[in-house]
Amino acid sequence: MMIAQSLAGLGAFAAYVGVAAGLCALYLFAYTRVTGHDDFGLIAQGGVAAAVALGASLIGFALPLGSAILHTVGLIDCAIWGAIALATQLLAYALARLTRPGLSDAIAAGDVAAAIWLGAVSVTAGIVSAVSMSV
Repeated sequence: MMIAQSLAGLGAFAAYVGVAAGLCALYLFAYTRVTGHDDFGLIAQGGVAAAVALGASLIGFALPLGSAILHTVGLIDCAIWGAIALATQLLAYALARLTRPGLSDAIAAGDVAAAIWLGAVSVTAGIVSAVSMSV
């Protein structure tokens, strides 16, 4: 009985994980199209800067996505707020590029400082977005 009771929420868990995984895939697709460099190609070649920037941006997206899962009333609502989080992260990337001209070229060239800057902007935007969803 206790096992069945523990597994009662498995369907909802699977649904939210599925939606979150789909939104993460959509985010990675959109983000890697917006950047001026080949994120996955650079990572495949051992590009630390690209890995730091892309990894931190994914974390920056996952933070508000987690908040959306926690604070929304259903899967559709969660997906809508996930899309808002995606747009916010793309805006954060655009703002980071304004403050650091040549950001994408620097990351492609392996500039870890540029990658850390972009990662910090992404995580900051994610934290602010996540907290803003909870009010």
